[in-house]
Amino acid sequence: MSQTHSLNPPGTPPGELMMWVLIISELLVFGAGLLAFMGVRLTDPSGFAEAQSHLHRTGAALNTGVLVTSGYLAARALIWRKALARTKARLALIAAAALGIVFLIIEGAEYADKAAQGIAWDTHPFFTFYYLLTGFHAAHVVAGIALLLLVAWRDDPNNIEASAQFWHMVDLVWVLLFPVIYLLG
Repeated sequence: MSQTHSLNPPGTPPGELMMWVLIISELLVFGAGLLAFMGVRLTDPSGFAEAQSHLHRTGAALNTGVLVTSGYLAARALIWRKALARTKARLALIAAAALGIVFLIIEGAEYADKAAQGIAWDTHPFFTFYYLLTGFHAAHVVAGIALLLLVAWRDDPNNIEASAQFWHMVDLVWVLLFPVIYLLG
């Protein structure tokens, strides 16, 4: 049961309005969290720098590449589906979801390392924000994986476009979290 993909009127963003409302609201929530993180960092720069030294920058950088590649595959899926290359589109969506799982494995390994070091959310304010922001992001990755796999099965172009929009929001949030949490000193 496939629908015809409708084009948006000129001057309007692609996709569904409600998906844009969701994306903007999510970006505002993450933005508020990042602003609070940076504000609290100003009160204890040396404590934040020391806490930050316990993070795995290489793994986080690898995760950035994983999510950006996954986002590329989600975008290609829409292009391929519109070109009636359904098998390619479905494989791209499944590969994008698989890369989301890779992201979670890498992030989970970092969480496990923090636990082994006895570092918890209440160890230092840095880690409160670290777990809050990266954990909330990981929840969005899980939701995005579910969406990508669902639309791989129901591969209507509108569904693919909506899931790709959500997945790009997940990418964008990570591209903002990575430098603020892992790199800024």
